[in-house]
Amino acid sequence: MNVAEYASHDALGLADLVARKTVSPRELAALARRAVELANPAVNAVVELYPDRIDDLDEKGLGTGPFRGVPFLIKDVFGHEAGRRIELGSRLCRGMVVEADTHLAELFRASGLNIIGRSAAPEYSMSGTTEGALYGNASNPWRQGYSAGGSTGGGMAAVIAGMVPIAHGSDIAGSIRIPASWCGGVGLKPSRGRVSFGPSLDENGFGLAMNFVQAKSVRDAAAMLDCLAAPQPGDPFRIPRPAESYAVLAGRPPARLRIGWSLEPMMGVDVDPEVAAAIGRTAALLADLGHEVEEVKADFDGAAAVRRFADIWFFGFDLRLAGYAKRSGHTVGPDTLEPVIQQVHDYSKSITPERFLTAMGALNAARRHLGRIFTRCDVWMTPTTARVAEPFGRYNLGRTGVTMENIVGELLAVPCQFTVPHNLMGNPAISLPLAMHSSGLPIGVQLATVPADEHVLLGLAGALEQAMPWRERVPPLHVSKVTS
Repeated sequence: MNVAEYASHDALGLADLVARKTVSPRELAALARRAVELANPAVNAVVELYPDRIDDLDEKGLGTGPFRGVPFLIKDVFGHEAGRRIELGSRLCRGMVVEADTHLAELFRASGLNIIGRSAAPEYSMSGTTEGALYGNASNPWRQGYSAGGSTGGGMAAVIAGMVPIAHGSDIAGSIRIPASWCGGVGLKPSRGRVSFGPSLDENGFGLAMNFVQAKSVRDAAAMLDCLAAPQPGDPFRIPRPAESYAVLAGRPPARLRIGWSLEPMMGVDVDPEVAAAIGRTAALLADLGHEVEEVKADFDGAAAVRRFADIWFFGFDLRLAGYAKRSGHTVGPDTLEPVIQQVHDYSKSITPERFLTAMGALNAARRHLGRIFTRCDVWMTPTTARVAEPFGRYNLGRTGVTMENIVGELLAVPCQFTVPHNLMGNPAISLPLAMHSSGLPIGVQLATVPADEHVLLGLAGALEQAMPWRERVPPLHVSKVTS
């Protein structure tokens, strides 16, 4: 197998080759390293490789799940594998080491994945783009110098460029779905509580955040959800799952659904006409597939809401950075923090318990208000992002002279307008690469449904993947083109 052949498969495709002994996990790891060597100089999505998982891989130590031997990248955020370096994209955390495994890392390994390295993320994953002072900017594989999205832009760019077939992602305001939209991949944010945050946390972001993966096929996302939807000891609550596996249900078109679509700006960001047209084409196709499709109004002032929620997102951030400084030995300040993060750090000190509790009340009110949309439809369809990927510099954390109003009103609103409502509600949402813009950049379509019903989304996503396939699209910065 050569690198181009390696990069043509999704994760389950490579796992099948391992199971049939066509290729070994060690051979796949070597191919992944070669793919990184070829594509990463242009894409800059991978910040570290683990030689012990490549040259010195102990194949007997791999898990026996459906992804056995498949190369995988862990996002440079939070820290999941004990003894590995974790820097959260920040100069403050240079050289910091993970102290204990998370259940997520244990489940990834049990699935058979071979975690070969770290993918790039913006500082503390607080941006809709993956640009940073520590490791530079992760480029969109479709156009060098354009954003791969954030905060899991490194993971999605690595997948779409062919370096690995699947990668870790996390999402507190759209950080799985935005990179999927801008790079042209599959990005599922599961329901609140579906994937354990233990053992060190009950939840992250006060319930707003979720872990999952960046993928290039619906079947990979479904099979991975089977692996990760495993309640762990001490988890604060459990949510129901279907009787059949997600992998099976993803291959079964759902019964007739009420699908509501929206294009109205929820944070004042107008939708690009070609993005709007993609929603219209998808709506027409869904109607042809037998679903009841109509326009719905969310009636949600997202701009006002996120200004209140800043007191949730950033509450205690100063204490968090103080802890990192103690672990890393570096000092919090302008030499270790990017300007926007320094601004957020200073702002966090002003958040009183009263403001935090008031914001939590506003979050509950927003959740209840937004949730009413699912009394009118089973699935809510919007663009994932109002615009396709944009050049570096538009949303990065290195900007100076930025106020908190700018941070919340622009740096968050433009990428997150259609994604953050689903973090507030805690429901599942998926971005699918169903169209291409005339600029040559992907367009993501987002589907969402009520909490715990990921199987509905995956079945619908599988049907759309069949009807509007994207597998044959290959970006200019793909490893197969680097080698040609």
